[in-house]
Amino acid sequence: MFDLLQNLFSYTFITRAMIIGVLVSLCAALLGVSLVLKRYSMIGDGLSHVSFGALSIAVAFGWAPLPVSVPIVVAAAFFLLRISENSKVKSDAAIALISSSALAIGVAVMSLTSGMNTDVCNYLFGNILAMSNTDVYISVALSVIVLVLYILFYNRIFAVTFDENFAKATGTKVGYYNMLISFLTAIMIVVGMRLMGAMLISSLIIFPALSSMQVFKSFRKVIFSSAILSVVCFIVGMMISFYFDTPTGASIVIVNLIVFLGFTVSGKIIYGK
Repeated sequence: MFDLLQNLFSYTFITRAMIIGVLVSLCAALLGVSLVLKRYSMIGDGLSHVSFGALSIAVAFGWAPLPVSVPIVVAAAFFLLRISENSKVKSDAAIALISSSALAIGVAVMSLTSGMNTDVCNYLFGNILAMSNTDVYISVALSVIVLVLYILFYNRIFAVTFDENFAKATGTKVGYYNMLISFLTAIMIVVGMRLMGAMLISSLIIFPALSSMQVFKSFRKVIFSSAILSVVCFIVGMMISFYFDTPTGASIVIVNLIVFLGFTVSGKIIYGK
């Protein structure tokens, strides 16, 4: 095990991926608990497709992908939130509408410019080799911002997650904190896209939270469990990918799936259901 880790960190690109991956996994796990409880978990899938469309346009025009993607995905997150709150269109339908449209635009732009080459697969399924030093610096900075804001507003996010009406009665600006959750999710999606790809990034949001909820019942315990599970699953997935030469994103998702099944069985044994 130690030799494998030593070999892993002997490669610069894997060290970069590890740094970004641990931070993204941690951010995704923390936000994922609130998103799953609020039944917004599919917003991650929708925003990842928007991010793919934005990245495709940026690549087509020769712009830096991350600075272009962040504002577009954040705007899409706010738009989805507004639609779900104030429109006759249900949130799941709105997510499906925007995600499919953004994915179609991304694929069309890619095919008209660089063609349907490996770049498309890199953005759809992730590629740790595609991350430059600039990507690392921007990703680390954005991830730290997400973590700091989450910790600072933890109590408010907790209140909004469980009972919006009670939060409003106590003077909490529910709309503001829902927008904050959407903002943090959008940043996390963009940062994780280069590593996991548009098709798999939402798994980092859903699996750790659902796994933890099978065993733990308090919000704080679920938060801590999700954070630990997400980081551990990422590292194990990276090791499997390196050792067996399998796709990184797919390896991480499969590890998360196995953990989810294990926690589901454990929950049934503990609670007898």
